[in-house]
Amino acid sequence: MKKSVIAIGEILWDVFPEGKKAGGSSMNVALNLHKQNIDSQFISAVGDDANGQELIDFLASKRYPTNLVQTHPTLPTSTVEVQLDEQHQATYTIVEPVAWDAITLNNEIIKAVEQADAFVYCSLTCRNEESKNTILTLLKHAKLKIFDINLRPPFYTIATLKTLLSEANILKVNEHELVYLKDELALTGNTDEQLLKQISHGFDIEIICLTVGEKGAYVLQNGHLYHHKGYLVKVADTVGAGDSFLATFISSYLNGYPIDTVLDRACKVGSFVASQHGANPDYGDEVFG
Repeated sequence: MKKSVIAIGEILWDVFPEGKKAGGSSMNVALNLHKQNIDSQFISAVGDDANGQELIDFLASKRYPTNLVQTHPTLPTSTVEVQLDEQHQATYTIVEPVAWDAITLNNEIIKAVEQADAFVYCSLTCRNEESKNTILTLLKHAKLKIFDINLRPPFYTIATLKTLLSEANILKVNEHELVYLKDELALTGNTDEQLLKQISHGFDIEIICLTVGEKGAYVLQNGHLYHHKGYLVKVADTVGAGDSFLATFISSYLNGYPIDTVLDRACKVGSFVASQHGANPDYGDEVFG
């Protein structure tokens, strides 16, 4: 039976020097799940403006359902200024407030989360109270809770992160975010494995996935650490690479692949997206090789 996932979070325009591309980490995850034959739905909000309608049209062009994307009557559609450094690493300037800061709780999205096999959430969407409270309520209705920590300064506090971590069954974190957690949680480990085990034990998290850029990724499950060295590609930009990695991890895990295979598949798709411009290049099963 086809697996189903609900993601909640940002939908926006990434504004590059050469023009804008549809994005938002949560939307990227949702779209990648859709590409991988998961019954994926996305909870978010756009403004009642031209940018918002263009994003709805973009999703429709991908044959993606938009019924859970709300339209806010006054707040604008989100835009993000993207700067790339010499290594093609992206930094973001995120406008506030925007429509997805005010995602409204309703019975339709509660029912969707209750029926889904998994629910994906992130910290950025919790920067303002309305969307944060919506997410905290939806977590009470979710079967499998997947936390993409997705730290975007200055839009988080350690208090909120602790609350979100305590709800997670699966956590996805990168190497920079792990350093932050080590400092703020006063973790005593000296290695990535020790730190992941402390987080897993402290918050009762079943699986933690750590991405380490060009050095690949790790997964901690049941006290055992798996490692994949990643795939070497010529990087176009890193926008969306982590999102596609996470989506592939989720789809492969839900479809019952062994963890080492899950990790390999996620690294393949993440590296492919890093080799392309923008967050949402098209691909099919050929990307798995």
